[in-house]
Amino acid sequence: MSDTAPASAAAPAGEARSGLRAVVLSGGLNFEREVSLSSGTQVVEELTRAGLDAEIRDADPDLLPGLAASPADAVFIALHGATGEDGALRAVLEMAGVPYVGSPAAACRLAWDKPAAKSVVRAAGATTPDWVALPHSTFRELGAGAVLDLMVARLRLPLIVKPASGGSALGVQKVSSVEELPAAMVSCFAYGDTVMVERYIEGTELAISVVDLGEGPQALPAVEIVPASGVFDYTARYTPGLTEYHVPARVSDDVAARAAALAVQVHQALGLADLSRTDAIVSPDGAVHFLEVNVSPGLTETSMFPMALEAAGFDLGEVFAQLLGRRAASAH
Repeated sequence: MSDTAPASAAAPAGEARSGLRAVVLSGGLNFEREVSLSSGTQVVEELTRAGLDAEIRDADPDLLPGLAASPADAVFIALHGATGEDGALRAVLEMAGVPYVGSPAAACRLAWDKPAAKSVVRAAGATTPDWVALPHSTFRELGAGAVLDLMVARLRLPLIVKPASGGSALGVQKVSSVEELPAAMVSCFAYGDTVMVERYIEGTELAISVVDLGEGPQALPAVEIVPASGVFDYTARYTPGLTEYHVPARVSDDVAARAAALAVQVHQALGLADLSRTDAIVSPDGAVHFLEVNVSPGLTETSMFPMALEAAGFDLGEVFAQLLGRRAASAH
């Protein structure tokens, strides 16, 4: 497993493959559309600065005819939420023979399903908080009260309630009392049919990005997340001033190394490619607990993946250009 990427690993200026035509996919029709549009705009700006011909496109009925009429050397996926992360769009691109940056469809389907991803990561030897994932129908058929009582007895308060799939922490809530749980469940079901209830771990929250520029996946310096509310939910992520970020994270060298190893382990265990971001929490005893992984992390100038790249000494545009260049080359 790789250690955190050193600053000397920065991509040399000018290494971007000039002449490449890139299409950046951004937008989509889901709750994370606006975040995706911001990521896509930033990627196009960085690729243009690195010397590539880049244009932004939405995932709509014009996409496939447009790619057929004017093929791209490679596609950069800056879509968040189901459109960019559940593997469906990537499967279509694979059928169409369109090379793209990012993890393959099958790996994305696995990572998108948080309970399934946790099962694979735990089987690989990593630590992750205990959880229960159940569809809405279970509560309807067996009685919500009885099932919720069993959840609390099994996992113990406090709990984290989140959709079993999804991004941007939409629907994520901390539950500290039995009385709060029913409302949190109802709210969470607005984002999907299955809810995952997870034991809450008090500690330092980290985001550890991974990038693979051809020499294997390497972890970037961890970003420490300090939300004012104590929970890194959607509001904390996207409301200026509600969350502090520290990169590198203010943890010991030993914890930083184990967090880096965890992120690479997750990337490899799930079969991911090119880039990913693992979210983890460090408990007071120093254990690093896997929470979830994002196959299409935010790429705006204030997102955690670019923060980590900058801290490692990478140039954002050159990294994006190298990823595209590798995918374009592998298609020929």
